[in-house]
Amino acid sequence: MDTTTPFLAPVPDAESDVIVLRCSDHLHFDPTALNALFAKKGFHAAEEVVCRILEDIAMRLDMLQEGRSESRFDLMFKPARRIRSVASQIGLIEVAAAAGHVVTCLEQMDGVALEATMARLERGFDVAVSEIWTYREV
Repeated sequence: MDTTTPFLAPVPDAESDVIVLRCSDHLHFDPTALNALFAKKGFHAAEEVVCRILEDIAMRLDMLQEGRSESRFDLMFKPARRIRSVASQIGLIEVAAAAGHVVTCLEQMDGVALEATMARLERGFDVAVSEIWTYREV
């Protein structure tokens, strides 16, 4: 029986019940917000704003990770909502969507889905940081 699909890595051995999922790191990014910011504020001022926003998102991710490690879902709502709001302001569509999905997992009190969604949010943020710096250099 063939157990491969375009979204799955090959099964490590035929006796294994474990299938490894490959996650694509495609970032949905809308440069419109960044273009407007750089046009309005100038390069250096806009760069400072972007740095502050990315630092804010990173701080909120730390808060989410701390809440998750303590199993305190109640502490995670505010940082997740803040990430969603701030990320959408600079065009990080994937990060904002993942943060919104974290909120949904929290509302449903679904710890398993929260783990997967948090991992997606963290990966999305990592990709977003390098994407923004690459874009800004252009």
